[in-house]
Amino acid sequence: MTTTTLRAAADVRTGSSGGPAVRAVRRKRVLHWIAVHSLAVAAALFFVLPFVFVFLTSVMSDGQAMSGELWPRAWHWENYAQVFRTPGFLDWWRNSLMYAVLGTVLTVCSSLPVAYALAKFRFRGRRTAMLLVISTMMLPPQVIVVPMYLVWAQQLHLSGSLWPLIIPMAFGDAYSIFLLRQFLLTIPKEYLESARVDGCGELRTLLRIVVPMAKPGIAAVALFQFFYCWNDYFGPQIYAAQNPGAWTLSYGLETFKSAHMVNWNLTMAATLLVMAPVIVVFFFAQKAFVEGVTLTGVKG
Repeated sequence: MTTTTLRAAADVRTGSSGGPAVRAVRRKRVLHWIAVHSLAVAAALFFVLPFVFVFLTSVMSDGQAMSGELWPRAWHWENYAQVFRTPGFLDWWRNSLMYAVLGTVLTVCSSLPVAYALAKFRFRGRRTAMLLVISTMMLPPQVIVVPMYLVWAQQLHLSGSLWPLIIPMAFGDAYSIFLLRQFLLTIPKEYLESARVDGCGELRTLLRIVVPMAKPGIAAVALFQFFYCWNDYFGPQIYAAQNPGAWTLSYGLETFKSAHMVNWNLTMAATLLVMAPVIVVFFFAQKAFVEGVTLTGVKG
């Protein structure tokens, strides 16, 4: 019996490469890979198909939109230009950008020092202060909207603008404080003690040591706040409804839809333009976002 024959017989008996046992294992792994990725592809299609539908409808003609045809006969890119030519649309875009950017910057800058104090300082009443912060998260904004509106409208005369929504963000946000505090708990205290030994004050320690190490957590909080401000409909409806020049995209889109109820292609184009900045921001910052959200629950 030749050496090759003996080796083949040994392979069959031991289940090494090429044997029936190995082929069965490989077949099982392939089937498992197909099953897992099929579910992932199905889930991806479940989330992507609505966006595809909105995009395809946005480049259709007025007569083809919502007619049952899924693919455009001709690509009408001029629909997007027509949306931008709608009176007030650029103002809504500018107002949304101002609201989202200022709100995000103010929230991060005001919430980070509070979270740092709750995470790293030891003082009497620290747990009580944290419980108060968490308790404010349970209070719906609709409960306090009437007294707050009376303060901003009658006392400060700021109704018809977005400032009643932007200014309070300079005093911190409970959810942002909670997330940042959870992330800062994961930073070893030895780094902070070393900085203090080298002569750094608390502010310098926060800026030089904590902020660079807390970038994922800060990015997650900033993205959450940006998405909230960009999509906020309730706030602009309460404070800026009487002034079309202060409308945001989320509130102006409702008026746009009412004005173009029949022109679904333009409505879908406007909807896609409203969603596009959020999608782009999340696409480029998803790594920091996921890392920040994951690490906020490591230590409590």
